[in-house]
Amino acid sequence: MRPFATVFLAGLLALAATGCSKPIDLKQSARLTEVSTGWFDAGVTNGQNKLVPSITFRIARDPGTEVPALALNVAFRFTGDEDSSEDVYVQRVDFAGDTTAPITVRSNFGFTGEQPRAEMLTHSQFRDMAARVFAKQNSSQWVALGDIKVARQLITH
Repeated sequence: MRPFATVFLAGLLALAATGCSKPIDLKQSARLTEVSTGWFDAGVTNGQNKLVPSITFRIARDPGTEVPALALNVAFRFTGDEDSSEDVYVQRVDFAGDTTAPITVRSNFGFTGEQPRAEMLTHSQFRDMAARVFAKQNSSQWVALGDIKVARQLITH
């Protein structure tokens, strides 16, 4: 075999070997940690107080896992409903060591009312919400990392 052909064939084999590496199973290697939730005071909209669901969390990965960054999709939905009321996309979340910095995600959809914010949480038409956090690496499929119930508490940060 000629030297050029040998080098070319070796290059093709190296490319094939890197393409055959096992994909990372995010469901097994990444998890939500340090979760906190509540209803964020989003100010006044059209003369009414507005509260929106808010979740803050970190993502931890197994030590040695080669996941430099993730994209996230957070689907907010009313408790008991499977259809989301709003999806919030986070384009890139980087890891620093084996965890991310705290990630805060808020829906734009929320509740408005004329009553004080604390009373809004006890109103008869108030509905609890939850969020399902999906993640993916590069062009992989979305993987559900977990469900988070939004606590009925006011938060200001």
